[in-house]
Amino acid sequence: MFFVAGAKSGGGSGGGGERRSIYQKFREVDLLDKKKTVTALKPGEDRAILLGLGMILSSVMMYFVLGITILRSYADSVWTEEGVCVVLNSTVTTDMNCSYNCGSDCWRVSKYPCLQVFVSVNNTGRISRLSHNEETQDISSECFYVPRCQKDSAAMHVIVMNISERLKVNQQVPCFYDPSEQQETVLLTRLYDHSVVFHSLLWPSCMLIGGALIIVMVKLTQYLSRLCEEIGKIKR
Repeated sequence: MFFVAGAKSGGGSGGGGERRSIYQKFREVDLLDKKKTVTALKPGEDRAILLGLGMILSSVMMYFVLGITILRSYADSVWTEEGVCVVLNSTVTTDMNCSYNCGSDCWRVSKYPCLQVFVSVNNTGRISRLSHNEETQDISSECFYVPRCQKDSAAMHVIVMNISERLKVNQQVPCFYDPSEQQETVLLTRLYDHSVVFHSLLWPSCMLIGGALIIVMVKLTQYLSRLCEEIGKIKR
């Protein structure tokens, strides 16, 4: 009986040791898998954070470029109010000189007709000269439109006369004027209006938000991973 009980107890202790050794092996494999997962995730998380930071930096640079170009021109423009202009007179007054590039260090003079357009703003009786946009106003304060200078002056003459005929047909045109009346000239179009500013700021804003979301998601994933680890340690 003693030998039989001894054999049974020996077999039981051996079985318990085997079960413990199998459990330890499974636990070692589990820990190794977790280490491998953490090791694999860390470079991916670093790359994601770098991507998010790169997107944020690029959006900041785009904001800076837009701020010194489009936004500055938009803010400096005094033609802020939109109204309706009635065309009173559209005539070609004289020929204006312009220069075009004919090669390396070669510039030649050509001529284009100066079209002057006078309008009444909002039927108020205020008569103003109409200009195409801010760029035209800076180039020539007298002419409505300044075509791209080229050798063929007849082609430029045709372009200007077509514009004159269209203005005679369309007596009422939308225009932009200075509400403070410091600028007597009114504009047919603005280089940078609300829609241009909105679309120019849309893409850097999306890039900034996307980069911030990537960083927030990575940090949230790391926090949840540490939280799960701590919960697992408490259960053990």
